[in-house]
Amino acid sequence: MPVILVCAAAAAIALSAAWLIVRRTGDGGWTDVVWTLSVGAIGAGAALWPEPGAAPARQALVAILIAVWALRLGGYLAVRTARAAAPDPRYEEFRKAWGGWGLKAWGFLMVQAATVLVLVVSVRAAAVRPEAELGWRDGLAVLIVVAAVAGEALADRQMAAFRRDPSNRGKVADTSLWAWSRHPNYFFEWLVWLAWPVMALEPGDASSWLTLPAAVLMWWLLNHVSGVPMLEAQMLKSRPGAYRDYQSRVSRFLPRPPKPR
Repeated sequence: MPVILVCAAAAAIALSAAWLIVRRTGDGGWTDVVWTLSVGAIGAGAALWPEPGAAPARQALVAILIAVWALRLGGYLAVRTARAAAPDPRYEEFRKAWGGWGLKAWGFLMVQAATVLVLVVSVRAAAVRPEAELGWRDGLAVLIVVAAVAGEALADRQMAAFRRDPSNRGKVADTSLWAWSRHPNYFFEWLVWLAWPVMALEPGDASSWLTLPAAVLMWWLLNHVSGVPMLEAQMLKSRPGAYRDYQSRVSRFLPRPPKPR
């Protein structure tokens, strides 16, 4: 069976399992945990799937990189979801619109499964680049993934520390990485997906262009669908004045120096 069909089936099974978990726990936040770990597991499997002419060392490297990303982010999300005092408010809005965690929710998770497949295809395309030895582009891709994983982890730690401090209740985090971007964690999450075209894109190789859709998809999802818009809508409801001031000073996504107060 072609690897793409195996990956599609695995994604559908994984997100169906997520649907069952959400129905049992009542917390849609587990969807993000399963989605992330699915991208890592299926992506690593796709990277290692045999391909004539591919370099095993590159396949192994790509499998390790996507697994590291998924384990870090998936582990963080799992701990956060397990410790949360209430279900994820983003998914609570969906639950109300769907009338519960029924078939509409399952259909939404199948859309999530389709996004897993798009990301996995980009990972696979990078892994099977037909070149005998690793080179400088592979090294640059490693640096991008390492920087992205470390940056997202740092942003998450800074936000967690901010929220633990009782004196910050009702305030907006606007220091460190959060002074340069309103969503530095999302920026670094997107950055990971630039590693694959850096590693493997060749203008004359049509298959290598499959490394690009993941970066485009993640940019669109984070900036226009499930990332920035939903989170900022919540923040404007809970602390409108402070957040509007924050929006006026700090970049929406790409990090850059903040405007003076």
